[in-house]
Amino acid sequence: MAQTKVDKNDYPLSAKRRELVRSATNKSLDDLTLDKVMAGSVTFDDFKTRPETLEYQGQIATSAGRPHIAANLRRAAEMTRIPDARILEMYNALRPYRSTKQEMLDMATELESKHQAPVCAALVREAAETYDKRGRLKR
Repeated sequence: MAQTKVDKNDYPLSAKRRELVRSATNKSLDDLTLDKVMAGSVTFDDFKTRPETLEYQGQIATSAGRPHIAANLRRAAEMTRIPDARILEMYNALRPYRSTKQEMLDMATELESKHQAPVCAALVREAAETYDKRGRLKR
């Protein structure tokens, strides 16, 4: 992912490392203005973040001694590669009693193989085991 290294001294990126913050469509922060929205030259997709930006934020969190926040940001980075509609389907499928254990395990495999999201896949596998132990799976 991101090859540039940052740390807590680079926080906030938008002020201290502005050149690193780009949208999913590769627009700079300067490209994302209300005037450009009103003119129609930027769209909703232009405001989506890139996985690299979330990785930088994860590096900053790690540097600041916040490993749990860093882990959340890295999972979020993986999720940027998953289509929005599929994210919503997965969200609903992960609610208690909505999926069988096998469906959850299949979702984890999809996350790993199709979306290159191994951290998210591990979380779904853990959820499948927990739901199984607590009787929260679809019967």
